[in-house]
Amino acid sequence: MKPNILKEKSFLFAIRIVKLYKHLAKEEREFVLSKQLLRSGTSVGAMTREAEHAQTKKDFIHKLSIAQKEINESIYWLELLKATDYLVEKEFQSLHNDAVEVIKIITSILKTSKNNG
Repeated sequence: MKPNILKEKSFLFAIRIVKLYKHLAKEEREFVLSKQLLRSGTSVGAMTREAEHAQTKKDFIHKLSIAQKEINESIYWLELLKATDYLVEKEFQSLHNDAVEVIKIITSILKTSKNNG
């Protein structure tokens, strides 16, 4: 069975988000923004997993579209955490690069799925 790169990358992104949330909550005592990021950042992988077992192509596209919205929201929260000095440039860039990679993969899959529909 060939590896599912989106499944793998969205799971690894979720792990990084959980670790960031733990750090922000414990060390920075920041709970509001980081909780939003925790929700959206882990939702990407969950929706990707749901899309894997979609009942129809329309259902697959719908679930993957939600994952796309969630990763886009995660990028927003990362940008806000950086702009408010909770993330230093290096931390931000690393997470942001991962998020952009995930959104590009999702967008590509969605375009292909819609064009073959």
